[in-house]
Amino acid sequence: MTDKINPEGRKRPSFEKIYLELAKTLAARSTCSRLQVGTVITSTDFRKVLAVGYNGNATGLHNGCDRNEPGNCGCLHSEENAVINCDAPRFIEKIVFVTHLPCIQCAKRLINLGNVKFVYYNHDYRIKDSVELLRSVGIQVEQFKKN
Repeated sequence: MTDKINPEGRKRPSFEKIYLELAKTLAARSTCSRLQVGTVITSTDFRKVLAVGYNGNATGLHNGCDRNEPGNCGCLHSEENAVINCDAPRFIEKIVFVTHLPCIQCAKRLINLGNVKFVYYNHDYRIKDSVELLRSVGIQVEQFKKN
């Protein structure tokens, strides 16, 4: 995941960096008062964005949390929204970019999406059990920290 240098000597950002930045931009649309999270699902050749999501309340409901309790605010998670928005068939290989490590339930949703090969994320989640779960089914997980 390193930036490439083109023939003119200019740095070209990696696709991983580009899509994590897109996830961060999507997170800015979040209506959750506690944590803003964004997700991008792409094809493994990085040529197609298959779905996007950010955390917030369901469409048509008020743009805010139902409760202020951490972990129980009532918002749909960004990964959950991206999975709902993804109409790519299960046989299509996918890469997931998310601003924060998915929770265990979102990790299970990503597993059920089918053919997810990688999950890249920027920030840790308070519970890290999802890393082991994702890896147990062959999904590679990598934290992408900015230099």
